[in-house]
Parts: sequence; structure tokens; C-alpha cells
Amino acid sequence: MVKDGGVAEHGSFTVKDYHDPPPAPLIDAAELTKWSFYRAIIAEFIATLLFLYITVLTVIGYKSQTDTNAGHGGDQCGGVGVLGIAWAFGGMIFVLVYCTAGISGGHINPAVTFGLFLARKVSMIRAIMYMVAQCLGAICGVGLVKAFQKAYYKKYGGGANELADGYSTGVGLSAEIIGTFVLVYTVFSATDPKRSARDSHVPVLAPLPIGFAVFMVHLATIPITGTGINPARSFGAAVIYNQEKAWDDQVSIFGKKL
Repeated sequence: MVKDGGVAEHGSFTVKDYHDPPPAPLIDAAELTKWSFYRAIIAEFIATLLFLYITVLTVIGYKSQTDTNAGHGGDQCGGVGVLGIAWAFGGMIFVLVYCTAGISGGHINPAVTFGLFLARKVSMIRAIMYMVAQCLGAICGVGLVKAFQKAYYKKYGGGANELADGYSTGVGLSAEIIGTFVLVYTVFSATDPKRSARDSHVPVLAPLPIGFAVFMVHLATIPITGTGINPARSFGAAVIYNQEKAWDDQVSIFGKKL
């Protein structure tokens, strides 16, 4: 039985209220002629830059405040704590997805972009350009942190992802795979066009569950890998920090993945 508005019982849909969007072309050369395409790339670059700038500053600030060997005699119970770091990452994703969703889709993560490409939500050209912009934005964002916090940057790890002592690369890889799956799964669920057709408020609320997923994953995996789940975040921090352990941990985990 179909109720008013064309939505059937038991969550099914009729042709009146929902049409499955066609898959994006594999290669859409016409995008290269549109200003909206380049505006979206710029949005991804700026969003990832701001994301890394705020979050890496938060990590370094927390470590400097809790360093008992520092001149100010740090407090182990001071700073924002792991909970605050997780909120910084999740909160920034919420804010930036909200700001850029109408321009670029608010990916801010090559893993999200790649997942949407596999689902034929974006073309190959758009996916590649997004991932390049995200990585460059991440490098620039961490570069700004290093420029403004030169005294603390290398001393407190530069916000780079490193495998914690006592964990194997297999454990680190598993944590990153599961965490990335939770994030990408949430993105697909929050932006599902069927859900948008049924619940008009979903497009407005979509950034909230995405940001909350990032927050929850960080709580679980910060003690293991520092939480990557975003290749641009890990890559940008490693490029600017440029220390052997940060690179070795990423290469070893990536090698196991392959």
C-alpha cells in the first residue's frame, strides 16, 4: 500500500518520489571545460589544508602541554587529551563537509573519493584531481603548522602517523582498514539518495554522522597508529615531518596491504 507522497510502506519507493541517479561517466572530458569543476578542486584543496592545520596544531599543542620534561613542567592531566584530539578531527570534518558539500561534495579524503569513484558517483578525472588537490592541501596545511610552530613541530612528532610501540604492522593495518571502512560506510549511508528522498532533513544532517564517525574512529585507533583513515592526512604529515620512522611505518603497512 502506498501512502500519501508516494512513499510505500516497509521503506520501499515508487517512481513518483525516487529515481536512481545514473552512474557518472568513467571519463568525463566535458568537466574540464566547466568552472564548477575547478571550483570544486579548489574547495577540496582549501578544506584539506584547513583540516590538517587545525588538527595537527591540536596534536602538537596537547603534547607540549603534557610534556613533563618541558621547561614549564607539563601536566599529564593537562591539555585537551585524546578525547579533545578526537573532537578536533571529527569537529573539523563536520564543519568542512558542511561548508564544501554543495561545492565539491565535501570529500576531504582520498579514501572517500576513491570509494565514490568505485561506486561510479564521480568520474575518473574528477577523482584523480580531487586526490591530488587533497594531498597538496594536506602538505600545505602541515607546512603552515611547521612555519608557525617551528620550536615545537619536530620535538612533538609533527602530527605524523606512527605505529605505537607494542603493535605489529598487521595490527596497525587492520585498525586502519576497519577505521576507514567505518568512515566510508558512514559517508555512503549519510548521502544515500534513497534516504534523501524519504527524509528531507538528511542532506542537512549528513555532515554530522560523518564527523561523528571520524571522532569515534579516532578514539579507538589513536593509541595504535595515531589514526590515519585519510591518506592525504598521513601523507601530508609525513612529507613535512620527513622522519624515517614515519615513512617506514607507512611503507610497511602499505606493503602489507598490497
